[in-house]
Amino acid sequence: MEQEFWHQRWQDGRVGFHEGRVNPMLAKYLDQLEPAPGARIFLPLCGKTVDLGWLRDQGYRPVGAELSGIAIGELFAELDLTPEVTPAGPLKRHAADGIEVFEGDIFDLTAQVLGPVDAVFDRAALIALPEAMRGDYAAHVTAITGRAPQLMVTFDYDQTAMAGPPFSVTGAEVAALYGADYTIERLDAREVPGGLKGFCPAQAETWLMTARA
Repeated sequence: MEQEFWHQRWQDGRVGFHEGRVNPMLAKYLDQLEPAPGARIFLPLCGKTVDLGWLRDQGYRPVGAELSGIAIGELFAELDLTPEVTPAGPLKRHAADGIEVFEGDIFDLTAQVLGPVDAVFDRAALIALPEAMRGDYAAHVTAITGRAPQLMVTFDYDQTAMAGPPFSVTGAEVAALYGADYTIERLDAREVPGGLKGFCPAQAETWLMTARA
């Protein structure tokens, strides 16, 4: 997707992908990542997710990456926080009360700028990208996080029935994208109540990926 697509979505307030609640799969399966107290957990393409505040309240150090400055502004405003904004290479780092978010193109985020990461939660990043971009994204996040364990949520549905995003990502594609670096386990699979966007039958799947030795 072109960056302008996402900038326009946030500008227009067309953010139906924003959950507005803690993701239930994160709450249910976070312990599968075996995060130590104070672990630094990375949420790529995070939008204004409330998962960041929830993770902070659980004693972790959440860090996000998000293209839209509008999304980041709303995130901190809804937490009643005023972040300190500092340059971070070609990106900007917003930080307040234990929460960090890097603003800009995630492909410009390096391991050095991001810093050490203990785990990754990908709820709406991989599935936000068209197929042509997913390989580069998966390789990039794997590299900048040092193959940190990942918890990922995907949707599997008939892509001809609905244009993404969110896009359909099958278990076979997850294996193709991550199998060389990770052992992959499907933790959960359930039908989306009412279908995606209220009409498209879909299955939500939750994956645990741990680095191969």
